[in-house]
Amino acid sequence: MRAGRFVKQASNYSAFGPAPLSPRPPIAFDNELSVLLGDAERNLGRLDGVGSLLPNPDLFVAMYVRQEAVLSSQIEGTQSTLDELLLFEVESADQTPDVKEVYNYVAAMNHGIARLRGGFPLSLRLIREMNQILLENTRGEHGTPGEFRRDQNFIGARGAGIARATFVPPPVPEMERSLDNFEKFLHDTSLPLLVNCGLLHAQFETIHPFSDGNGRIGRLLITLLLVERGALQLPLLYLSYFLKLHRAEYFDRLMAIRNDGRWEEWLKFFLRGVRDVSAEATNDARRILALRASDQQRIRDQIRTNTAGALALLDSLYARPYISVRHAEGRLSVAYATANKIVLALERIGILKEVTGGRRNRVFSYRAYLDLFDRTREPRVDGTNLDLDDVTQP
Repeated sequence: MRAGRFVKQASNYSAFGPAPLSPRPPIAFDNELSVLLGDAERNLGRLDGVGSLLPNPDLFVAMYVRQEAVLSSQIEGTQSTLDELLLFEVESADQTPDVKEVYNYVAAMNHGIARLRGGFPLSLRLIREMNQILLENTRGEHGTPGEFRRDQNFIGARGAGIARATFVPPPVPEMERSLDNFEKFLHDTSLPLLVNCGLLHAQFETIHPFSDGNGRIGRLLITLLLVERGALQLPLLYLSYFLKLHRAEYFDRLMAIRNDGRWEEWLKFFLRGVRDVSAEATNDARRILALRASDQQRIRDQIRTNTAGALALLDSLYARPYISVRHAEGRLSVAYATANKIVLALERIGILKEVTGGRRNRVFSYRAYLDLFDRTREPRVDGTNLDLDDVTQP
């Protein structure tokens, strides 16, 4: 088989042994695939260009990372929303298991980006480091966080045995061989970068090397590879929104690779996602710039005292759009009374809105900005829960 083959095991189930990348016979670039590749590359380039216009870009990237963390975790069945994650980061919020998992995703992504910026290569070691961060103090910590699995796993309904699994990844010896090839292909440049991204993501999900966290780590890899190769200066492309909307097709396309070697159909699906998400992220960045300019002018026109502090606090809201007066005090390095005046001034002119309804320990939100990231609140579009991280030990 082109993508590998299912091998009958002694315990009366079949596990998949992936063929090495790149596929043989090679990827057939028909007209549809070539057009999709060109469109995706063009839109990705536009996204990279508009990203360079963002002032203090790390502040804006922080929200993109948080949105991706929520959406990627929602694909796996986690119920936390973006608002819950952001409230968790304010001292008055409670921590729930779902919010902790999303919070760890943010930490794993930030760790990966920091390592790449420090010159560390995208590698199996870095992938293990991110998995350890992802699963720390969560429901997945009882496996082997940061280590590749030492037992057979499988994907299937909870409580069902391995013989009824939807998919059984390679046994450990085959997994280790596949990971060796996977790491070598990480640095292959013989194919277009976006094609490499699509191949690597699908192969990682097929190898399923961790006891937990495979789906989320596999999606992180896409953005990390684009950053490492210089296609994106900032980690602004996240496909989880597209994959969440099309989760049933996502799973079906992955299974079609394993069953029939249909790499081209998967790549067309993947490139449609890159094309569409890049275009939408570019529009988001432009809307952010317009909102920032408008609200800066509103502050200059309507706030007569502490104007500089109000502008500085506004900029900080692009990273964390929920805030308390105590947090404003810390962000601005001013007295509590001064921070309170600035927060209330932003509330008075409609930039901040109080969300707790209390008189003490109040929290305020930058709602207009949050509304640009409202995809995490959309309802499920079908009844399918892929739960690609639902890996059960037999």
